[in-house]
Amino acid sequence: MLMFLNIMFLCGLWVFSSSRKHLLVTLLSLEFIVLTLFLILYYYLIKFSGELFISMFFLSFAVCEGALGLSILVSMIRTHGNDYFNSFGVLQC
Repeated sequence: MLMFLNIMFLCGLWVFSSSRKHLLVTLLSLEFIVLTLFLILYYYLIKFSGELFISMFFLSFAVCEGALGLSILVSMIRTHGNDYFNSFGVLQC
């Protein structure tokens, strides 16, 4: 089980590091990594009989991270018309 979760995490990192065209694909790979980290955390908490309320804190932070990413995506689409990374510069406001 743990080996499968490690492979999932590495696949998420690979997609995150290889996709540089769309912001949406990057955000989806980040959410996949967060989901994998949640499963690893839950697995360790069950295995070592830890308190499971820590996983609820982790999920609440993951939801906040996802909402922040979606708000950035929406504002980028409204200002630039697409979600390509190459359509905007770093120095543009």
